[in-house]
Amino acid sequence: MGNGAGTPALLIATLLVLICFAVGYTNMARHVTHAGGFYAFISRGLGGLAGGAAGMLGMVAYNVLQAGIYGLFGAVVSGTLAAAFGINAPWWACSATALVLIALLGYRNIDLSARLLSIVVIAEYCAVLVLDIAIISHGGAHGVDLSAFAPAQISQGNPAIGLLFCFAAFVGFEATTLYGEEAKNPKRTIPIATYTSVLLIGGFYTLSVWAMVIGAGTEQIMPMLQALQDPTTFLYSLSDQYVGSGLTNLIRLLFMVSMFACLLAFHNTAARYFFATGRDGLIPKKLGTTHPRHQSPYLGSALQSLIAALILSVFAVLGADPVLQLFSWFSNLATLCLILLMAMTSLAVICYFRANPHLRDSTFKCFVLPGCSGIALLAIWVMALVHFDVLTGTSKELAVVLCCAIPAAAVIGLLLAARLRAAAPVRFNDLGHNNA
Repeated sequence: MGNGAGTPALLIATLLVLICFAVGYTNMARHVTHAGGFYAFISRGLGGLAGGAAGMLGMVAYNVLQAGIYGLFGAVVSGTLAAAFGINAPWWACSATALVLIALLGYRNIDLSARLLSIVVIAEYCAVLVLDIAIISHGGAHGVDLSAFAPAQISQGNPAIGLLFCFAAFVGFEATTLYGEEAKNPKRTIPIATYTSVLLIGGFYTLSVWAMVIGAGTEQIMPMLQALQDPTTFLYSLSDQYVGSGLTNLIRLLFMVSMFACLLAFHNTAARYFFATGRDGLIPKKLGTTHPRHQSPYLGSALQSLIAALILSVFAVLGADPVLQLFSWFSNLATLCLILLMAMTSLAVICYFRANPHLRDSTFKCFVLPGCSGIALLAIWVMALVHFDVLTGTSKELAVVLCCAIPAAAVIGLLLAARLRAAAPVRFNDLGHNNA
């Protein structure tokens, strides 16, 4: 709804920017194996003070993103229960049930639960691809064409909003490095996983969104979306039209399960940020320990669940809308944080290889592409920041309050790093180095 029929082209632009980013990111990942992700990379490239700011930004990003997805999950499950079974369950009850399950899975055995859920996510990919093929083979509403990629379509509406949405669709690919300490051969598997994630997400979303545009019609898609009380049902209407109710019901089910997979993935990411910064001494050291039997960052996992429970409770008590407020506000705030972290990481890659010339692969990979991605990411971040009120559907005043969480988190992280430097300079110099 930000860019209309031009969204597929923005997805390709986002893919190109993230491929440039991934080149430097994975190059540095060959030499930095750490559960802290962006935090570790920025610490190693830009120093401990910047690393402290990045660590806090990462913790804020993944925790608010997790809470926002709980809102969307609760709303979708509640709506599905009402539509399919006539059960009127409040959204917050559905969210709370998922929270308890996620807390148990994250505490006990992260890898096993992720493997099981991956099977369902693959099934969802297949279901949506069936719909894509059906729309294209039927010729869509007015024939198959490439009008969605025309300059007039790309520039219409608000491309800044469209770009932030596109970046939000890729959020999670960067988590590959978080599992570097647990991978058998991280120097090989982390780059493969990162490139595969970016290309798979980019290709799948571009094809599917283009198919949606064809299915509804280039000129009709915006009015059609605006007429829907719940825009998340748009895919269901296309499925009913081009395939039938059987696929629609399957997509409904898989959509819920895939959101559960997202909740688990971002829960694990947030827990690992707590673990990494706790182990390095930025926050209480107890958070930097693993469970003696399950080997999971169990205290970080428990803290993440507690934060999510508190946020859900506040929004439920206030009677807030789980999608238009909880999900919209927090998911977009998290995306802003992560784009800024990626821009900082691009600069960190350049500084890291400048300080370690013996580790350089090539000037193009270590300096040119990270520089291009850093400039592009910073420009997109500024555009999204300026239009944040439109993006979230809030007043300008509330948009400013939400955005203030970004500098506040960075300052708190910087102060924590400065305190560590004064109390334990050796530990401060080792930020981002401590790994298994």
